[in-house]
Amino acid sequence: MKPLIEIFIQDDFVSSDEWKEVKKLSNKLFKLLSEPDVIKRIKKVNQPGVSSHKIQEVITHESEKIGFKSEIKGLFSNYKNSKLRPDFHKKIMNTGVIIEVEKGQTVQNNNDLKDFWKCHICEEVNYLFLFVPQILIQNEEDKIKKSKKPYKDVCNHMTSFFEPQNYTNVRGVVVFGY
Repeated sequence: MKPLIEIFIQDDFVSSDEWKEVKKLSNKLFKLLSEPDVIKRIKKVNQPGVSSHKIQEVITHESEKIGFKSEIKGLFSNYKNSKLRPDFHKKIMNTGVIIEVEKGQTVQNNNDLKDFWKCHICEEVNYLFLFVPQILIQNEEDKIKKSKKPYKDVCNHMTSFFEPQNYTNVRGVVVFGY
């Protein structure tokens, strides 16, 4: 399945230099994820009962090619929950981007909203790249019944944060559907 991408950006940052850099990164990452070999590797591990860590391993390889560092510690040191860490981080100008990779608990446990919150409380970043499945089949029953569509649900969740009256310090989110 070819990857999908949905971009959310606050109006005040659409023309900013930092957004131009972030968008370049998202385009590079999307291009890497669109390569047939990468699509094949993701499809192989995006199976019922397989942890999101297997998806993360594929994304690690591709994101490190463009300068992201895996599981950076210390980004949340000003908080009681200082052991939080993103899946990946990259500094961009005076801000940064974190990457979070989700699978089975994306919508059921609101992990997409938790990832947004992590970006919100992290003083060193204002941008989030969020990787979620386009279709989630967790078991045989899901194959028979209607499959879940986390990508669509996550995009719907993020839309609300990018209405001007709801802006936070998260200036932009790029949702990648694998």
